Amino acid sequence: MPDKRILGLDPGFGIVGYGVIDVHGRIETLVKYGAIRTNSKDPIPKRLEKIYDVLSKVLTEFIPDESAIEELYFFRNVTTALSVGEARGVMLLALEKFGVKIYEYTPMEVKLSVTGYGKASKRQVQEMVKVMLKMEEIPRPDDAADALAIALCHAHQFLI
Repeated sequence: MPDKRILGLDPGFGIVGYGVIDVHGRIETLVKYGAIRTNSKDPIPKRLEKIYDVLSKVLTEFIPDESAIEELYFFRNVTTALSVGEARGVMLLALEKFGVKIYEYTPMEVKLSVTGYGKASKRQVQEMVKVMLKMEEIPRPDDAADALAIALCHAHQFLI
């Protein structure tokens, strides 16, 4: 039995990354990762419903103790920001409905926690995720790697 099971979420509208890790003391173990993809041709409510439904299945199957989700950062494209904000709201609703504790982290906090450098490149973060979770290769898609980094960031908050 793990000390803690953490679900990391990388919010998006077209793709939502998720990653589940177990934490045993100072050891983090990969459980599952993947992505929820929505069809750009579907109406917005249908896409939000898919995010909610698939995330609900992930929550039911893996029963995380806590979740970590990336805070939204400034977007140049207002339409993108609104869509991602709506999707993030659906994710927060699902987590709340399932009674999972929610923690939020900025992209800089995630990079600092995983690489030791708050302005690390996406590639550096992905490499560290691969190393920390003893994976053969970098997780794909990028959104799933980001979700695992967010979960690892949360796990590291308890080691300080």
